[in-house]
Amino acid sequence: MYKIKTYNAISTKGLDRFPRGEYEIASEIGSPDAYVLRSHKLHGEAIPATLTAVARAGAGVNNIPVEDYSKRGVVVFNTPGANANAVKELVLAGLLLGSRGISEGMNYAQSLSDMSDAGEMHKLLEKEKKRFAGNELYGRTLGVVGLGAIGSMVAEMALALGMKVVGFDPALSVEAAWRLPSQVQRQDNLQSLLGKCDYVSLHVPALEATKHMINADSLKSAKQGMVLLNFARDAIVDAQAVVASLDAGQLGQYICDFPEPCLLQRKDVIAMPHIGASTAEAEENCAVMAADQLMDFLENGNIKNSVNFPAVNMARAPGDSVRITFSNENVSGVLGHVLSVFTEHEVNVIDMVNKSRGELAYNIIDVESQPSDELIKVIAEVEHVIGVRVI
Repeated sequence: MYKIKTYNAISTKGLDRFPRGEYEIASEIGSPDAYVLRSHKLHGEAIPATLTAVARAGAGVNNIPVEDYSKRGVVVFNTPGANANAVKELVLAGLLLGSRGISEGMNYAQSLSDMSDAGEMHKLLEKEKKRFAGNELYGRTLGVVGLGAIGSMVAEMALALGMKVVGFDPALSVEAAWRLPSQVQRQDNLQSLLGKCDYVSLHVPALEATKHMINADSLKSAKQGMVLLNFARDAIVDAQAVVASLDAGQLGQYICDFPEPCLLQRKDVIAMPHIGASTAEAEENCAVMAADQLMDFLENGNIKNSVNFPAVNMARAPGDSVRITFSNENVSGVLGHVLSVFTEHEVNVIDMVNKSRGELAYNIIDVESQPSDELIKVIAEVEHVIGVRVI
């Protein structure tokens, strides 16, 4: 029976995917095979010897020390795209808040609580409403930085609103390119995008390469009065540089999901409390995707949407074959050494796949008969092999 340890409140729709006759699931459990979590920080926590995988019900994995887990051969999964629609809809709200005097007008209306005459209030509002006039989104230009699952949906939404859309993504995958509407104009660099957009929405992950990609230098290229939206990660924007750009009149507004002290009490900043993925549907979608990916890995050794291991999928060989998986440091000769172990022990290999990603490699091997404990021990002791499983 597989043991799954949960952190945070994981949607029951996800947890119900695990067959109870084959899985034990609890927040307190010994010798876990896998974790399922949302925002719980694993930094500094000991890694159990039995742990083989971590499934993050969400896209970001900055709460997981991925490098430490990679060294132990633990596969870290995330759920890209599962919360994309929730974030997309909040971006739409941000665009509307940034184009019309909605928030200011609502605050003004609430400030009239001392008035008791409805007729007088209506007259006053008719007189003052011009203070909250704004612009329509139709015909304006939106820049989308990061054209993955969320960015492509934001681009499609903006096109449906009649906006012009330009995009920039130096790491655009083939899959994402197919998903992207053809009307999106690709830009070669961030500066050229910032210079021609009325609105810019950020949708890149928090990596070392994207840290403070919006900074004092990049903001110098921004079109005057541009509205910047950040519903991705706080680390990709230098908040102090944003404040300086707002004060200088270069940037028009900043709308984000990541409040910081320097951003509060400003009329040109709308800061939300990190609610981009806070919908019941998004939490359910993330939990279901995390559970399905984890089960396929535990039961079949397949990997999909891992942030540290390569994507690997191999159908089970027919009959009574047994599956062995092993991970190793990505150096030459390891696979050949392991295959020679099978030969020495007279174990017939039916099918296999080998993939690598960066410094790690992962292998699935179907064999004709149940391997002996001695064979598995020999494989585990091969130099550069990190971990071995028999499924």
